This record gives sequence, structure tokens and C-alpha cells, in this order.
Amino acid sequence: MLHLRLIVPPARTDEAVQVLEECPGITNIVVLPGAAREPAGDLVLCDTARESANEALGKLKWLEEEGSITIEQVDLALSRVAREAVEEAPGDPDDAVVWEELEHRVQADSRITWAYLAFLAIATQLAGIGVLQNSPILIVGAMVLGPEFGAVAAICFGLLGRRWRLVVEAMRTLMVGFTIAIAITFACALISHWPLGWIDITNLNANDEVKFIVKPDRWSFIVALLAGVAGVLSITSGKSSALVGVFISVTTIPAAGYVAVALAVGDWAEVAGPVWQLAVNIAGMVVAGTVTLMIQKRFWPREVGQRSSV
Repeated sequence: MLHLRLIVPPARTDEAVQVLEECPGITNIVVLPGAAREPAGDLVLCDTARESANEALGKLKWLEEEGSITIEQVDLALSRVAREAVEEAPGDPDDAVVWEELEHRVQADSRITWAYLAFLAIATQLAGIGVLQNSPILIVGAMVLGPEFGAVAAICFGLLGRRWRLVVEAMRTLMVGFTIAIAITFACALISHWPLGWIDITNLNANDEVKFIVKPDRWSFIVALLAGVAGVLSITSGKSSALVGVFISVTTIPAAGYVAVALAVGDWAEVAGPVWQLAVNIAGMVVAGTVTLMIQKRFWPREVGQRSSV
């Protein structure tokens, strides 16, 4: 369930409470007149099933300008009325997409931050070392750290809602992030190649387990499509795991690491493959992610309407 904290102008408190009372799946409604100070107003609290959040938030959109809306995740609700609210709400909580929550999440993920750059650079360096050592374990470790799907999801969300500014900002985050990560990995690999002499072009003789990085084919695009669907579901669904991130990064981080190492050792012939792999996979994830969001946007409200009329 979700917990809503509303600050409402006193003149419109009855209107807001009526919206909450009429929405299925909302319970534990509390009104504290005059309790809010900044902004001033009445404090209204309630718990809602995830499936009901979109309806309530849509009808209370005016509070963004006239008051305030805060949403918190409820990890545990022990009461009969809470169980009844979840049962009353249409659909299943794990399938419900709270679009306001998703919008704020992808907007945050579309920004360039030091943490984003640090994780992406570390992941790319690990992937580069994994390529040099022919180590699938190190490559998987790099995939765990990859934070890039947040920006990809922001592009998908922006395309769905035709929010071109968000699309441009997220694309810039991806390009700047990968450029910096590859540049840092290139510098480290170049030092290892010269003057230290730790690596040379022979280290790029990849074994069969890592050749997928430099040999893009039809399966690469299929994997990217699956990764896009899995990534979107992982951020919109209540059922996901940390392993989803590993699966998504299999299409991006290793390719970026390989590009940096190939440039450092001067193996120009091996640069085009991973660059093409990176571009194709990001494009595939964007296509699949946008379509997944489109399906969720179209068919979830229909399910709500059908279940509500039963």
C-alpha cells in the first residue's frame, strides 16, 4: 500500500476528502484541521492500494499548486480495513503502475550526478579488466554496477508522453556518462599498455564466453528488446530483483569497456563491433521499453474499469 499525506486549503478539504472516500481501495482517512503550517491548511492522511493511487492523484492534481501531496511506501499494514482496501481495489498491486511516482523517478534518473558518473566509470573499468583477463566473472560484476538504465527508462517515458525535453536530457546523460566512463577507462588502459607494459593487443583475443561483446548480430537486438522489457517492468512492477540490473547491463557496459581497451592498445579494427553493439542495444531497449510502457498505459486503465464494474 501507499500512504498519502495531503495539505489542503481549508475551503477545499471537503472536496478532497470526498474524492478519497469515493475511490475504491482507500482507507484510514484522517483529517487534522489547521495542522499544516507551511503551506498552511488542513492535513489529510490516508492509505491507498497501489491500484487506486492513479485515480486519486488524478482527481487531486490541483493540490500540486494549491497545497501539497506526499506519497510514501507502506511496507506493512496490519488491519482488516487495509486488507479489505487491497481486495476492493481493481487489479493486482504488483501490476499497478503509479504514473506520478514513475515520472518523478525517471526525471531524477535522467540527471547527470557524480554518483551516476562514478558507478558508470567503475563498471566500465571492471568490464575492461574482464575483457583483458577473459573473465566472465568480472564482466558480470561490472553489469551489477551499471546505472545506465535509469536514463534509458527516462527516454522511454519521455517518448510515451512526448516530453521532448526529458528525452533530450536523458540522451545527454547517456552520452556524457558513457563518454566520460570510456575516457577514464581508456586512460587507465593506456597507462597499463604504455609505459607499464602490462597489456598489449594480444590481450584482446577474447574467448567464446566474451565474444558476444564484439560480434553484434540478430541475437544482440533480441537480447536488447528483452532487456528493455525487463528493465521497464523492474521499475514499474512490485516483482523484481537485483538480478534484473545484471541482465540489462549485459547489453551496454561490456561493450563500453571493450571500446576503451581496444582504443588504448591501438586495435582499431576491434572498435567498430562494440560501438555498433552499444548503439544497437540502446536503441533496442528504448524501443522495447517505450512499447512496454505504452501497453501498460493502455490496458491497465481498461482493466481497472472492467474490474470496477463487476
